Amino acid sequence: MRVGEREMDKSTLRQRARDLRKNSTNAERHLWYHLRANRLGFKFKRQVPIGTYIIDFVCLEKRLIIELDGGQHMDNQIYDTKRTDSLTAHGFKVLRFWNHDVFQQMPSVLEVIMNALL
Repeated sequence: MRVGEREMDKSTLRQRARDLRKNSTNAERHLWYHLRANRLGFKFKRQVPIGTYIIDFVCLEKRLIIELDGGQHMDNQIYDTKRTDSLTAHGFKVLRFWNHDVFQQMPSVLEVIMNALL
């Protein structure tokens, strides 16, 4: 790795996270409504770079990551498993929900999240 290359990667990752925040999916916006402004009693951030990954939602205080999966994740299950294993190895708990669950079963999704926070 050349000098400055790592910083450029971090800068690129931060810019990508900003872009993702500006262009959230409908499912991300729907869940964010419930997570933002300490509505569950804990502070969440969205589209946060952690290591080499950009996380959908994270509560740093509880080291809880929430990932939303759409149809594209059917083809990326190996990558998602590797990503989850890496984040778990760094002390995070990772919850994954399908987009359709966020729309059709929000009370259940929020219950699982609350149980993980307590």
